[in-house]
Amino acid sequence: MAFMRLISGSLELLAAVLMVRHRSLERALLINGLLGFVGPIILILVNALGIAGLATRLSPHKLALLIAGVVCILLGTRS
Repeated sequence: MAFMRLISGSLELLAAVLMVRHRSLERALLINGLLGFVGPIILILVNALGIAGLATRLSPHKLALLIAGVVCILLGTRS
């Protein structure tokens, strides 16, 4: 999970550098759009890894509550 977050943070920093380097609003919007696509994918992958790691240690009831919470986050962030 930490490695996925490290990759995500590195992509954010790289995007910021590219935005500053290009000095173009159009390019900045394009880069920001790409980040908007990558962000939810990273969120889903990190949550899936966390749930998979906890699946053997949690009771079925708590696991169902955890999955329901992740689904609520994903539904709440849809536009």
